[in-house]
Amino acid sequence: HLHPPQSLKYYEDFAFRPDDIIIATYPKSGTTWMQEIVPLIVSGGDPASVETLPNWNRVPWLEVYNARNLNLEERPSPRVFATHFHYNMMPPGFFEVKPRVIYVMRNPKDVFTSSFHYYGITSFLVKPGSQSEFLHKFLDGKVMFGSWFDHVKSWLNAEDKQHIMYICYEEMIMDLKDSVARIAQFLEKPLDAEVVEKIADRCLFKNMKQNNMSNYSMVSCEFIDQTKSEFLRKGIAGDWKNQLTVAEVDHSTVQ
Repeated sequence: HLHPPQSLKYYEDFAFRPDDIIIATYPKSGTTWMQEIVPLIVSGGDPASVETLPNWNRVPWLEVYNARNLNLEERPSPRVFATHFHYNMMPPGFFEVKPRVIYVMRNPKDVFTSSFHYYGITSFLVKPGSQSEFLHKFLDGKVMFGSWFDHVKSWLNAEDKQHIMYICYEEMIMDLKDSVARIAQFLEKPLDAEVVEKIADRCLFKNMKQNNMSNYSMVSCEFIDQTKSEFLRKGIAGDWKNQLTVAEVDHSTVQ
């Protein structure tokens, strides 16, 4: 029910603007993090930009059912959106207008680990089964938004790369300040060092977890049961080492 036909039609016909900003990701690759960072950059570090609206309304997914109820046509520029679509699935208006895109990539083993926990706490996704079963589904692309490999490949092979910024989750973990500064530069939003530092601090995982507009605590446990596992779980690189067996690591590496 996340992506009914009416929502996909809305996205297909969506009127993009050249100064729109699209955060494109494969699920569980750092979308929520970027939904915090980009509004703060665009607003020059104003905390209200991430404290007044839940992140799914602040930076809505254009393919999700609630997007068409948000009067996005009336939002002032620059508008910030998210999408989990593969590059070749993007609607015609996207290719005509060429808005800016920030594409976030993450180690697929960590994407798998995060996805496994996420599928286990949501009521609207197929139950993951055992870790081993879910790994086979994940590697075969039998999960929401298909194959991680196809998704990343589609965006890395995009045309008109000058309007796309590629960034890795792991880079952001290593040096968030530098990542914020580079994103600001890409968005042509010059920020002084003090504001960059303030944004980076605000977007540290431990601080984001405290923001009720970003930690999904406002979502009914009927849909996301955070008593089983938190939505914002660890926010680290390399957690797959705590989760995957040697055989599973070997299997995923061969893929």
